[in-house]
Amino acid sequence: MIRHMVMWRLHDQAQGADKAANLAKAKDVLLSCAQVVPGIRTFEVATATPGMDCTHDLVLHMLVDDAHVLAAYQKHPQHQAIKPFMQAVVSERCCMDFTV
Repeated sequence: MIRHMVMWRLHDQAQGADKAANLAKAKDVLLSCAQVVPGIRTFEVATATPGMDCTHDLVLHMLVDDAHVLAAYQKHPQHQAIKPFMQAVVSERCCMDFTV
C-alpha cells in the first residue's frame, strides 16, 4: 500500500475570494475525487486547527493499494479538472508518498 500526503498553504486572496472561502472550496473539490478510481482505501481532507504553529492550511491523506492506483488517480479527468483552481489559490504545496 502507498500513503499519499499533500499539504497546501493558500494565498490570503485569490480567484476573487478570501482564504476561508477558497479553503472551503478546495476541500469540496478535493473530496469530489474521493471515489474516482478503485483501490483508494482512505481519502481524508482536513483544514488546519486554528491557532497551531508550523502548520499548513489544508491536507489530503490517501491510502491506496499500489502505485497503479495512485497513477490512475493522478491522471483521472476529475482530478485533472481541479488542478487549475488549486494552482490559482495555493502559495505552497508539499507532497510525500511512501510505502506502508
